[in-house]
Amino acid sequence: MATPVLDKVEAESTASPYITVTFRIRRFNPEVSAETTWEDFQLEIDPKERVLDGLHKIKWDLDGTLTFRRSCAHGICGSDAMRINGKNRLACKTLIKDINPEKPITVEAIKGLTVLKDLVVDMEPFFQAYRDVMPFLISYDKNEPTRERLQSPQDRERFDDTTKCILCAACTSSCPVFWNDGQYFGPAAIVNAHRFIFDSRDDAGEQRLEILNDKDGVWRCRTTFNCTDACPRGIEVTKAIQEVKRALITRRF
Repeated sequence: MATPVLDKVEAESTASPYITVTFRIRRFNPEVSAETTWEDFQLEIDPKERVLDGLHKIKWDLDGTLTFRRSCAHGICGSDAMRINGKNRLACKTLIKDINPEKPITVEAIKGLTVLKDLVVDMEPFFQAYRDVMPFLISYDKNEPTRERLQSPQDRERFDDTTKCILCAACTSSCPVFWNDGQYFGPAAIVNAHRFIFDSRDDAGEQRLEILNDKDGVWRCRTTFNCTDACPRGIEVTKAIQEVKRALITRRF
């Protein structure tokens, strides 16, 4: 004769982990209409799965025209940054269960960049700002290096935080200044400039500071902390921007 305890265990072991979730996606197709529309999709999905898994299910099983970017699906490439329930996040790192699946999950493209289709934006202005700050090591030593450039642990630690950037644009596209003025370099470009300005092996810190001293540079920051809150890698973006401002004033870096 089965006991209540065993009946409960058996019921739990056979219970389906799936729940019904509504994805509310902001759609845009310039070949169909100049207007955006919201479209709902209902899914049976395990709440421990990610928003990216839900988007895959929609594209593969319900509507193959849904367009979005993704690559590694492990929070490294930064391809799938989007606004989920009003906040910039990586779809591959956002679990269904963590964003109240009892209500519709809203998904839309990040702000401040031109939407090309559905959740895909034109990243060229973002990457141009990144290129403009010269995000690579520059040495004016004319002698061909014959050994590695040594650096103390303390010097390496000085810019450790800003090496974590994955260029997802979550910080830049969360910035109100960037929304209103696409000429602003934006947090991500400043973070990547910081990474080399404070690198003891680099010789182009002054050049980068002058680039960021422009009217569209670091002084446009209004310190709202949106960028720090949006960063999926936990970079202290606002702190890095303030350190660049301080270096511009003191010329010490």
